[in-house]
Amino acid sequence: MKRILVPTDFSEQAENALKVALKLAEKHNSEIFVLHSMEMPLHLSTSGDSGNLPESLFFIKLAEKRFGDLRKKKYLEGVTLNEAIGHNEIYEDIEEACKKNNIDLIVMGSTGASGFKEMFVGSNTEKVVRTSKTPVLVIKNNHEDFNIKDFVFATDFSEEGRGALDKAQKFAKKVGAKMHLLFVNTPANFKTSLQAQAIMENFIRGMGVENYTLNIYNDTSVEKGILNFTQHINAKLIGMGTHGRKGISHFFNGSISEDMVNHANMPVITFKI
Repeated sequence: MKRILVPTDFSEQAENALKVALKLAEKHNSEIFVLHSMEMPLHLSTSGDSGNLPESLFFIKLAEKRFGDLRKKKYLEGVTLNEAIGHNEIYEDIEEACKKNNIDLIVMGSTGASGFKEMFVGSNTEKVVRTSKTPVLVIKNNHEDFNIKDFVFATDFSEEGRGALDKAQKFAKKVGAKMHLLFVNTPANFKTSLQAQAIMENFIRGMGVENYTLNIYNDTSVEKGILNFTQHINAKLIGMGTHGRKGISHFFNGSISEDMVNHANMPVITFKI
């Protein structure tokens, strides 16, 4: 976590993410990179006509002004930010910034207004989570402190998830968190306790996992099981693997009620499988 990237649209949610990134940077002596992807009209971003230059410069100057306003925030006093302005789609700008600056972690803000599941569907956050090879930490609220003691890592314990587990355990060790590996047992994919236990033990064998627990939780759907178990142990962070461009929607089956959605008011971190 020596290099942390925070994409920003200068919204309150983006500032919440930046504040968490700063807390992590203080603990791990990290550099902070802040990236703004300009939302220019299509004709400006695709046209090579030099006659559009004054209009393009307007958007660049606007972004520079907003960076200037951001730097004046009290919580950024004495903090060095590496600022950049992107001109492509946000996930393309982020991918380029990660390669150029050897980024270890992306911290992004999200409203999460339409819930835990919908946070990853049809949004900029979803695009980044889906395409990023770098771990993405999604922040939805303001956090006075970001001290993660218990970290729930939900997985189906298939062989292809080992890479994500390896990244997850390294993250947990960095932040000093106990990792709770979670298998959600549902009616649609039922396993006996003995079967689930064997699957989990085989999954972690040879992985060198430390400071962890193995957990089987029965619920009517995977997403409800993740949320209910996380709430049950009072954990403050949920983690899971992603399958690249397939997104993480494959991980979820069925729907989740609006009441349950409200319980997902916590950070989520994703790791590329």
